[in-house]
Amino acid sequence: MNTTLDGNQSSHPFCLLAFGYLETVNFCLLEVLIIVFLTVLIISGNIIVIFVFHCAPLLNHHTTSYFIQTMAYADLFVGVSCLVPSLSLLHYPLPIEESFTCQIFGFIVSVLKSVSMASLACISIDRYIAITKPLTYNTLVTPWRLRLCIFLIWLYSTLVFLPSFFHWGKPGYHGDVFQWCAESWHTDPYFTLFIVMMLYAPAALIVCFTYFNIFRICQQHTKEISERQARFSSQGGETGEVQACPDKRYAMVLFRITSVFYILWLPYIIYFLLESSTGHSNRFASFLTTWLAISNSFCNCVIYSLSNSVFQRGLMRLSGAMCTSCASQTTAKDPYTVRSKGPFNGCHV
Repeated sequence: MNTTLDGNQSSHPFCLLAFGYLETVNFCLLEVLIIVFLTVLIISGNIIVIFVFHCAPLLNHHTTSYFIQTMAYADLFVGVSCLVPSLSLLHYPLPIEESFTCQIFGFIVSVLKSVSMASLACISIDRYIAITKPLTYNTLVTPWRLRLCIFLIWLYSTLVFLPSFFHWGKPGYHGDVFQWCAESWHTDPYFTLFIVMMLYAPAALIVCFTYFNIFRICQQHTKEISERQARFSSQGGETGEVQACPDKRYAMVLFRITSVFYILWLPYIIYFLLESSTGHSNRFASFLTTWLAISNSFCNCVIYSLSNSVFQRGLMRLSGAMCTSCASQTTAKDPYTVRSKGPFNGCHV
């Protein structure tokens, strides 16, 4: 339960994880370690993803790259935003009062994660159109419409959580590392229901509907191709490999990203609903579910780097370019080193 600290504890810093406080240091050690560790992973991972996308033109051949880059930028901003509670826990002075700081931080992270959730739903719609309407796909999904869609995602996400500033209730627990947010800013069941109906439920239903139909259609295509090849092989006496639906492999990559997103966010959503409906809260549960959900901002980088071969080639080329740049600087400083006559390879794939 979120309770106010008594007089005996007034000298101790406010810690959601009470066992994370040590007498030898004047800050919440465990909270700081978890948040700083996640912040470093999120920022570094998404910077790498953004650089690889800019350095690998083949990745931009898919229209979904617009949404994946949007998610990467949103996740990067999440990591940068996490510097605020990190500095607060380390007792760095903040330019504005704590109540407003935690409200701003909670609002920003809620909007950024809403952008990721809406982008995943748009990716599933994009893949659904690509499979169900392949002949008209290029006329339906244009760069201009994709940019408009991304703009609407950011606008919609901002509007959904904007009422939190007008005393509708707390949009989430991202700011609960601040004492005012944890003890004085409470969730409201009606505002929680509003967020679920406007964001969580539609996004989840869209993802379930589109991917279910994508895999059903791909399975039908694979079955038809195998039957056709079996018929021709019986006539010609030759057997061939059955080729799966060409979009299925890429859809599987996106499906893994979506699945991990909802797996990591499900405990947070369940706790959010329970706390809003019952009024009972738990500091440990709020911290654990919140930062488990935020860790998804780094998981997207890992999944995409392990699942997409073009991304892996772009990452290797980017690493090679950085190593070449370091080697050339070392060569320039060392007059006795023989310089390579080969041209410098850029990061293009």
